[in-house]
Amino acid sequence: MKESPIAQLIKNDLRSRHMDYEGPEVEQGDPWGFRHQFNIADSGFGSRGPRVLNDRAGEVGRTLNVKDFDLERIFATDGVQILHLSGLIGALSPETSNFCLQLARYAKKNGTRISFDLNYRASFWKGRDQELHDIFTEIASVADILIGNEEDFQLCLGIEGPEAGGKGIDAQIEGFKGMIGRVKKAFPNASVYATTLRQVISTNEHLWGAIMLDGETWNVIEPRKINVLDRIGGGDGFVGGMLYAILKGWDSEKWAQFGWASGALATTFLTDYAQPADEEMIWSIWGGNARVKR
Repeated sequence: MKESPIAQLIKNDLRSRHMDYEGPEVEQGDPWGFRHQFNIADSGFGSRGPRVLNDRAGEVGRTLNVKDFDLERIFATDGVQILHLSGLIGALSPETSNFCLQLARYAKKNGTRISFDLNYRASFWKGRDQELHDIFTEIASVADILIGNEEDFQLCLGIEGPEAGGKGIDAQIEGFKGMIGRVKKAFPNASVYATTLRQVISTNEHLWGAIMLDGETWNVIEPRKINVLDRIGGGDGFVGGMLYAILKGWDSEKWAQFGWASGALATTFLTDYAQPADEEMIWSIWGGNARVKR
């Protein structure tokens, strides 16, 4: 927002993380005008699960509009390699739903790869189920990379979840593979499909895994124990690490590994994003090396 101290705080934080940004500056208006969203989060501990309260009243992000951006420059001239869309933004408001849909159409027209993390939230979908189902379905139909858990695929796209099978991790993994197979059949345009696996032992101890299908190649990371400071951001950390690895041109086995480790890294911070010093820090997590480095 224009001349907002909160907006300045956000800009300073992004600069400190070497992140570029662009967009219009919206007038805040009176005290009942626009403002930036606040998250009030309790990380939980042990047997006490985390609680998150989102205050989104008047959120300026709900006004996102493609008319505020030079799409021709961004996609055709600058040559964006991957457009990543989150279902959280896609469902935030009717305006942002249309924003994401128009971005996906423009990216498709320009040959830009599209990544779509479904990120279903029941509170966002209340009263808009059919509308959002149709929009998410269109975006998923042009996506090159589709990410979601069993709830996301079922509630956003109507895909049957994992079949209940025998006990044990092998049976669970086969159930998730079956679900991804159904997603691929319904949305064949994508070449990469991914889901994370999480079993919560306690707030601070999870079993963390991932399944990825690249073309006909499965990359499966069986759930491994990770210690969790704050779980918020683990899923996004997985996606960010995976997309980074794809852009680096690594083999798809490393896409899953780097994504898994990036997600695990994010859960060791109180922020909802990871702050790795370098690639080695992430690969050390994958390798199970927690020794001090001086």
